[in-house]
Amino acid sequence: MLTTLNRDMQMKTHSLALVAVSFACALGQAVPVFAQGATSKDNGSLPTDTLAIVNGVAIPLARLDDAMRAARQPDTPELRRIFKQELIAREVLRQGAEKQTYGMKPAVQEAVNASKAAAETELYLRDNIRPAPITDAQVKARYQEIVGSLGDEEYKLRILSVADDATAAKVLERLSSGVAFDALVREYSIAASKEDGGEMPWVSFKTPVSEGKTQGVPLAVAQAATRLSAGGVTPAPVVVDNVRVIVKLDAKRATQVPTFDQMKGAIRQQLQVLALKNASAGFIGAQMQRATIQQ
Repeated sequence: MLTTLNRDMQMKTHSLALVAVSFACALGQAVPVFAQGATSKDNGSLPTDTLAIVNGVAIPLARLDDAMRAARQPDTPELRRIFKQELIAREVLRQGAEKQTYGMKPAVQEAVNASKAAAETELYLRDNIRPAPITDAQVKARYQEIVGSLGDEEYKLRILSVADDATAAKVLERLSSGVAFDALVREYSIAASKEDGGEMPWVSFKTPVSEGKTQGVPLAVAQAATRLSAGGVTPAPVVVDNVRVIVKLDAKRATQVPTFDQMKGAIRQQLQVLALKNASAGFIGAQMQRATIQQ
């Protein structure tokens, strides 16, 4: 929840710059933001912490750094130049809006109140939610639990998910004619793994498979995987939550069990996330119980 709130605030703060950069990158060029008649000059006497001064108003250099981090793109001089121009343009526009009292308009006031509510809620949660610390014993126990759930073999799967039987039949027909599985995934699949050609991480589970013990793989998909030879594809789709899933087994091997030292960092992080989630749920639930709510 905290991460989501923080990300939403960053997106609102940098939305104008990000939109401009997206278009500029798509076009392969910078989009000029100054009108021909605008006055702009470099000034080496600016304070070191100041990006620019617009009509006497300083733009902190930190805003440029924040925008670069939010963009998650390579930090290049050209990209910094684009962001700088957009930040200056935004300040020019802000000042124009202030002169015409746009700050008093209901839509602006609503946005201000929403941002204020998001910021104070995030800080309130951060100050009051205290998840229990994760002990070494918990990490070790979780490692042993994971290792104990693994089977003798592990599977490298690709999946292709479609919405109906007709599309599944068309995909299987094209597969039989020699079209590559990953190409068909990119063309037809509705799953999140579409851009990766349907590729899934290595997974292992005990056989015969049973519900809830398949490492998050849907039971029908896990059952299909155990019946396939390497390179094989299910002759008919398996149904998962009303979605038709065609499964390919890319490879199969003896289970590679990672050592405790290899996994302990990731396990600790997962347990910390779970502890934060549980603490958040408990705190929010307690606050709601004390509140008077009419629905």
